[in-house]
Amino acid sequence: MNLLDGVKILSFNHYLAGPLAAQTLADLGADVIAVEPIEGAFQRNWAVANHFVAGDSVNHLATGRNKRSIAVDLKHPDGIAAVKKLVATSDVVMENFRPGTMAKLGLGYDALKAINPALIYAVATGFGSDGPYKDRPGQDLLLQAMSGLAMRTGRADGEPTAVGAVIVDQHAASLYAMSILAALFARSKTGKGQLVEVNLYQAALDLQVEPLTAWLNGAPSPTPRGPAGIAAWFSPGPYGVHATADGHIAVSMAAPKALAIALDSEELKQFGETDSFSKREEITRIVASRLKQKSTADWLPSLEAAKIWHAPVQDYRDLVSDPQLNHLGVFKSAESAGGEPIRMVAHPARYDGQTPEVRLVPQRLGAQTREVLGEIGYSAADIDAMVAGKAVGVAR
Repeated sequence: MNLLDGVKILSFNHYLAGPLAAQTLADLGADVIAVEPIEGAFQRNWAVANHFVAGDSVNHLATGRNKRSIAVDLKHPDGIAAVKKLVATSDVVMENFRPGTMAKLGLGYDALKAINPALIYAVATGFGSDGPYKDRPGQDLLLQAMSGLAMRTGRADGEPTAVGAVIVDQHAASLYAMSILAALFARSKTGKGQLVEVNLYQAALDLQVEPLTAWLNGAPSPTPRGPAGIAAWFSPGPYGVHATADGHIAVSMAAPKALAIALDSEELKQFGETDSFSKREEITRIVASRLKQKSTADWLPSLEAAKIWHAPVQDYRDLVSDPQLNHLGVFKSAESAGGEPIRMVAHPARYDGQTPEVRLVPQRLGAQTREVLGEIGYSAADIDAMVAGKAVGVAR
């Protein structure tokens, strides 16, 4: 499956959002060449939980598949010359350095557009490439804090809470890939390249488009943090996550009468449809108290029978045996470049019923340096000299 067959992308990305966006495009069949420093990009050398598998960071395993890897010293004139030669035959350049970094290296948009006028130059930053915040570090937790997301998350009686995954980075990655695809489509009609920019700050707001739009247009001001552990101020009671005797259940929008039947609650029978908002806290309190009286497994059948929107709260260990995820083939197994078994989360879309395959497991740094440089005319002797001069690096 090569939906982007023939598209060549140079990815100067590090951390998470950039590499993940590039992996999305690589999954779709683009020839993504990850251009990394001689010592490797951040995501190779730092790992969530400090966990490595046969020398590979789990961050690299999460974002590095289906890409070719070359190692280049971007401060070495021969390295810069090689990159510019690659740009001449590329469709897209991606980068997520701090604003101005690539321009200082002679690899900014204007310089590369002069080499390849049809080039799509895609930039991801923390706060935008200009403006008063442009030099601030764009890290996920900081964006959750600044964007209002942390204030909207957590229990009503607790502190602002960060979401348990780097969702701003991950949403920014989706926007980054989407924007590049839109620019490629436009170029197919006009023949013109363009500058594409996304930033994490706006990605964090985009994650909150529903409640934020409500607030911007005069909806009641949200409470500091919603009941039952989620931002539920804009939804009817008992919207939220509630404890059971042995776990937790999420209950979404549900009519009081249906809840009264599902939970066998006389108290809930007094409420009508119009009370879901006006008496939200009271309804939520009754539902939460009732759910604590039985186990999660005991409640599920009655909630299902009453057609209540609900779900058990699962942990990662539950996901690997989840029948729907297994049906969809969400977890892919492979042998890593280091020879160890690894598991990866599959590309999250299907095309004619098929998920893109893993063509290349995440590669060792510089695994394709010789191959890629050879494709643009460098001889074996040229490459050997560049390796010796430390302009480029190759896999050991």
